[in-house]
Amino acid sequence: MQVKVLGTGCPKCIALEERVRKVAADNGIEIELEKVTEIDRIMAFGVMMTPGLVVDDQVKSSGKLPDEKQILEWIR
Repeated sequence: MQVKVLGTGCPKCIALEERVRKVAADNGIEIELEKVTEIDRIMAFGVMMTPGLVVDDQVKSSGKLPDEKQILEWIR
């Protein structure tokens, strides 16, 4: 499963990356996590507000920090 965290490095972007890693590790889910920081690549997903979360090339969230339960549903 490919997971991308979209963001330029703001505190919420960093928190989302950490939260995704934690949820995957706590639940034994193997993911390939990529941090996307380039504005043009972020906008290519149609995301105008960061942080953004993309799972297998499908945008799941943008502009907010989803909770662990929601992240688990998306990566399960």
